[in-house]
Amino acid sequence: MEVFEDLLPVMAKKLGTEGLITELCNGFRLLMDGEKGVITCESLKRNSLLLGLQNLRDEELESMVREGDLDGDGALSEFEFCVLMFSLSPELMDIGAQRLFDEALVD
Repeated sequence: MEVFEDLLPVMAKKLGTEGLITELCNGFRLLMDGEKGVITCESLKRNSLLLGLQNLRDEELESMVREGDLDGDGALSEFEFCVLMFSLSPELMDIGAQRLFDEALVD
């Protein structure tokens, strides 16, 4: 499996809290199933070229969805997607993801 550079901390510093959340939401919309309003394994597979992940097997895509699926419905809501992105960024967690979430909830 490839290792990807963690760019969320750089984005957080450059865009600020609101900008980072906006970009994550934009990313969610690119990957979601337009009719269901969630990211499914099928929508992730269909849009995987956008991420350069077209070579991933179905099992790997299913694992990605399962990892972030907090309510067990087999799909990622926008909230679950954002939580997953934050949790996959150890550096961002170290520099205060809780603060970023708190600020986003206040806005």
